[in-house]
Amino acid sequence: MKFAYRFSGLLGTVYRRGNLSFTRDGSSLVSPVGNRISLFDLKNNKCETLPLATRHNIVCVGLSPDGSLAILVDEEGAALLVSLVGKSVIHQFHFHKPVHSVSFSPDGKKFVITKDNVALMYHAPGKKREFNAFVLDKTYYGPYDETTCIDWTDDSKCFAVGSKDMSTWVFGAERWANLIYYSLGGHKDVIVGCFFEENSLDLYTVSQDGALCVWQCDTELDGLKPMPPKEDRKKNRIKEGEEFLEESKGEEIHGKAHPNEQEIREKVKYSRIAKYFFNKEGDFNNLTSAAYHKKTHLLVTGFASGVFHLHELPDFNLIHSLSISDQRIASISINCTGDWIAFGCSGLGQLLVWEWQSESYVLKQQGHFNSMVSLAYSPDGQYIVTGGEDGKVSETVVLKYDFKYRNFRTFTSPRPSQFSCLAVDSSGEIVSAGSQDSFEIYIWSMQSGRLLDVLAGHEGPISSLSFNPVKCVLASGSWDKTVKLWDMLDSWRTKETLMLNSDVLVVAFRPDGKELAVASLNGQITFWDHENAVQVGSIEGRHDLQMGRKELDKITAKQSAKGKSFTTLCYSADGQSILAGGLSKFVCIYNVKEQILMKKFEISCNLSLDAMEEYLDRRKMTEFGSMALIDEGAGDEEGVAIPLPGVKRGDMSYRRFKPEIRVTCLRFSPTGRSWAATTTEGLLIYSLDSGMIFDPFELDIDVTPSNIRKTLHQKEYAMAIIMALKLNEKKLIQEVIEAVPSDEVEVVCSSLPDLYVEKVLEFLASAFEISCHLEFYLIWAHKLLMLHGQKLKTRSQKLLPVIQFLQKSIQRHFEDVSKLCEWNIYNIKYALAISQQRGMKRLAETSVDEEESESDSDYLMQEDHKDSLSS
Repeated sequence: MKFAYRFSGLLGTVYRRGNLSFTRDGSSLVSPVGNRISLFDLKNNKCETLPLATRHNIVCVGLSPDGSLAILVDEEGAALLVSLVGKSVIHQFHFHKPVHSVSFSPDGKKFVITKDNVALMYHAPGKKREFNAFVLDKTYYGPYDETTCIDWTDDSKCFAVGSKDMSTWVFGAERWANLIYYSLGGHKDVIVGCFFEENSLDLYTVSQDGALCVWQCDTELDGLKPMPPKEDRKKNRIKEGEEFLEESKGEEIHGKAHPNEQEIREKVKYSRIAKYFFNKEGDFNNLTSAAYHKKTHLLVTGFASGVFHLHELPDFNLIHSLSISDQRIASISINCTGDWIAFGCSGLGQLLVWEWQSESYVLKQQGHFNSMVSLAYSPDGQYIVTGGEDGKVSETVVLKYDFKYRNFRTFTSPRPSQFSCLAVDSSGEIVSAGSQDSFEIYIWSMQSGRLLDVLAGHEGPISSLSFNPVKCVLASGSWDKTVKLWDMLDSWRTKETLMLNSDVLVVAFRPDGKELAVASLNGQITFWDHENAVQVGSIEGRHDLQMGRKELDKITAKQSAKGKSFTTLCYSADGQSILAGGLSKFVCIYNVKEQILMKKFEISCNLSLDAMEEYLDRRKMTEFGSMALIDEGAGDEEGVAIPLPGVKRGDMSYRRFKPEIRVTCLRFSPTGRSWAATTTEGLLIYSLDSGMIFDPFELDIDVTPSNIRKTLHQKEYAMAIIMALKLNEKKLIQEVIEAVPSDEVEVVCSSLPDLYVEKVLEFLASAFEISCHLEFYLIWAHKLLMLHGQKLKTRSQKLLPVIQFLQKSIQRHFEDVSKLCEWNIYNIKYALAISQQRGMKRLAETSVDEEESESDSDYLMQEDHKDSLSS
């Protein structure tokens, strides 16, 4: 069986660290999440994680002006040049030291990165066919301390660099006769942001102590003069002691903080015309981030207290001030129109997009700031619920957010108890929880919240609970090396007790309820026929975990793996395979019948996490041992830190904290099309659905798009469909199937070979999700199932995920159409009722008018009679 599950998305975590960036059209936001990047489509409420990753956490992202390229740089200085169109890595490069910021020039021809106290300018990949990636053009020296930020002029002639030495440097992208470099002071703290005014060399600088300096230049951009070609230039000067490999190429420019009078004669000059302070009354602490929109002259500043300010420059008029978090605002970005402002708070993993004119949130998301530990799919596979160590429960759907829930039931035990596991039966009527200290299982009614029973019998902490999806049986695993089966229909009497050789960690039933899988502390997975209490198979999975060595481990990863085991299990939708994960970066999928490993999924390659490498990095080893042990010394006699046994996340009081990689929960989607894992990185989705992958089926040389369309034009529909399925391009399959007239669908379905019926059903199931041709695809599904139903039954187990996927898709449409029909019926009835009321009202008014006219005529007749009598 072929397992083509591929990484589909990272959910539950929306921001970690690094700078936020809006795309060119201003409707999407790029957010770094660990060693990956997520793209939030704010107009369509969609989120996508690109299928690529760096080796460490991403610290800065630079987008090209046309939005086609991105440069991702991790905390070790390794960079990826990424195509945002093809969603793939184009080029890899290493800057050898941590990079603080990266920025493309507005014309897209250059980009600048800052590291240490230098700025490096590179030629950007062009639009022509030649590819010239990461070729150094110039190296700029000037600041004495680390550089912090970059900004370009609108015409790409100059750029400014801020530094921790409280200075800001303006450099020419070319050697201008009147501007090669210029140093600006005036601050008393680290420069957080520097921003050019629109079409000008005028500059704003913002420092960490909340000071804003306004700098005016005596020269316009058009006043920059090219350097005469006859002037002697000294190129390729390499300072002794520098270890940058890039300096061997390109030109060097060395700036001076205090040039002499001759050097500044006939040069560009800056003067400070104003200085403002954000925290005059001491209400706010350090300024941590800033962004400026040139067209609207809007300055946005964020503070460590979670407050942000909006000011209009150059007059420094306060427009708005709001507190959005109790954590520091790490990054701010403004979209191209100046309407939306994005904020990232790394402390709690918050991501917010604020529309400042209407004072409303466009996006407000917060992931779990501690590890996720559990997850569950909704019955239709559309939603995922996750629980974390931060005490939060979150619901996620790939396309939409903002779900609101209320607590309607709280279940309590008769005496204080520490619950360690939870299970709900398939009907949703019974809730059970296992205790870690009293070794008991508590049973509640979901409807009433009343405690139904307390099950006793285990002699150790309850580690796992699982309800049989078909029969009324509850399985409980315990550290007492037993699994007990409880009969719900027989007063919760113990039905069977299964004895194992080691502590039980997790139990899971097969979807058909006929088999039970048990993972134990010795690394084994055993399979049981629970009806007869007979073991039917086992898998020795300890060595498949392939544990990594933590920085503080005194033993090798191989020795450490001997004490490791699986902590989470999940059957596939058809029950033929089982997923297993634990304290490792790998998730294993086994064939249950053959009891062999079929594939290992590496859930992360992020070396910023602990226990990722099998061997310690020799570069971090000294004659006294690992640098990690020495740096985190606890002051004991040996000078090394020894963590407490059983600690899962590490000591948060350490100066350096690296969370350990682990998989806490695995679940298959009810449709069988995807599975999810809660990990240290977040919620990872692996799916069979991937639109950008070419995966042909029985392809031959004559199967081409042009031949398929030619066959379709000749009205040989069945052959065209077979050829399109062989090429396996989804858009082409859709084009061919939708070209078949509805009255010929039955004929085409009857002539399809059995091998291709399954593939057509698979396509129909996915097409129902996005297509508006509901009736047309229903005709296809109906004809295929009616004509090939008997043959499909013989392969029911293999086709179960596809049929379930198709059923869920049709059911969702049925519910949507039902709601729409009910709403229309209600509106029609309402309109008829209103019409009847108006008709009755008009009838009543007509009768009143007739009575009034009759009374008027009687009155006139009486008057006439009186007149005749008087006469």
